[in-house]
Amino acid sequence: MGPIRWRVDKPLLYALLLLAALSLVVLYSASAKDVNVTISHFVRLLLGFAVLIGVAQVRPELLERVAPWVFGVGLFLLVAVLGAGAISKGAQRWLGLGPLRFQPSEIMKLGLPLALAWYLSRGGLPPSWLRIGVALVATVAPALMIAKQPDHGTALLVAASGLFVLFLAGLPKRLIAIALIAVAAATPILWGHMHDYQRNRILTLFDADADPLGTGYHTIQSMIALGSGGFYGKGWLNSSQAHLEYLPESSTDFIFAVFGEEFGLIGILLAIALYGFIAGRSLLIAFYAQDSFSRLLAGGLALGFFVQFFVNIGMVAGILPVVGVPLPMMSYGGTSILTLMAGFGMLMSIQTHRKIVEF
Repeated sequence: MGPIRWRVDKPLLYALLLLAALSLVVLYSASAKDVNVTISHFVRLLLGFAVLIGVAQVRPELLERVAPWVFGVGLFLLVAVLGAGAISKGAQRWLGLGPLRFQPSEIMKLGLPLALAWYLSRGGLPPSWLRIGVALVATVAPALMIAKQPDHGTALLVAASGLFVLFLAGLPKRLIAIALIAVAAATPILWGHMHDYQRNRILTLFDADADPLGTGYHTIQSMIALGSGGFYGKGWLNSSQAHLEYLPESSTDFIFAVFGEEFGLIGILLAIALYGFIAGRSLLIAFYAQDSFSRLLAGGLALGFFVQFFVNIGMVAGILPVVGVPLPMMSYGGTSILTLMAGFGMLMSIQTHRKIVEF
C-alpha cells in the first residue's frame, strides 16, 4: 500500500501558510500582546487548514451535487437569524449552538457561488434571460437579509460573489450597460432611503475632518497609523496608535493599519503582493478548470477573495467607506476563517482533480 497523496495545490497552500504566520505576528501586536487572543487565532487557523485539506479531497462532482443544499441550508439559517438570532452591539447576526455562536451569513459566501455555478452551468452558457433573472433573485434575496441584520460588509461580499459568477457565465454587454445606467439613475433614490449613519460614512470618505471625533474618527486614526509608519515602519510591537488605544477595532477591521504602522510602505507592498499572488493563483485555477461548474465556482471564489482584501485595505487607507469588512485571515474572527479556508479547499479540489498534468 503506497503513501497517502494529499490533494493540495502547493503554491496556494504555501502562500496561505505564509499569510497565516504573518497574521499571528501582527495580531499579537494589535491585541496589545494578548497571548490568549493570539492562541485563539492560532487554533482557529489550525481548524481552518484542517477544513481546507478535508474539502480539497472532495471531488468537484460531489461539490456540484451538494451545491443547492448548501445554499438552501444557508438561506434557512438566515431566516432563523432574523427571527431568533442573538443580538450583540445592536446587530442580530448570530445563532447559538450550545456554547458556540456562528454567523450564518458567512455560509452564504460559499453557498451562493456554489448554487449559482450549479444552476447556470446546467442550462448552457451564456445563460438565458430567464436564468439570469432567477440568478439575480437568488443573489439579491440573501444579500438583503444580511443587510437587514445589519451587516452591510458581508452583504456586499455575498452580492459580489453572486454577481461575479453571473459575469463569468457570460452576461450580455447590453445587460451590463443597462444595469450600470439603472444604478446611476437610482442613486438619488437610494440616497434618500439611507440611514443617517450610512450617508455619513459616504460623506466621511470625501471629508473625514468634518467630524473628526465622530464618523471620521476611524478613518483619521487609521490614516495617521499608516502615515506614521513611513517607508520602513516603526518596528514590530511599536504601533503607538494601537497600543495607546487611539485606533478602534485594531485587532479586527483595522488590523492592516497596525501592520502598516509597524512595517511601513515596504511591508504594505509585500503584503499586497502576497494577497495578489493568492488571488492570481486562484484565478489561474479557474482558468484551467475543465468544466463550466468548476470554472464558475473557482472564478467566483477567487474574485470574492480579491474584493474582500481590496475593500478592507481601501477602507483602512481612506479611499473607500467604512463598511466593516475584515481582512482575510489576518483579522481576528472565527466563522470567517473557516468559510474562507473551505473556499480555498474547493479551489484546491478543482485543481488537483483535473485529469491532465498539473501546472
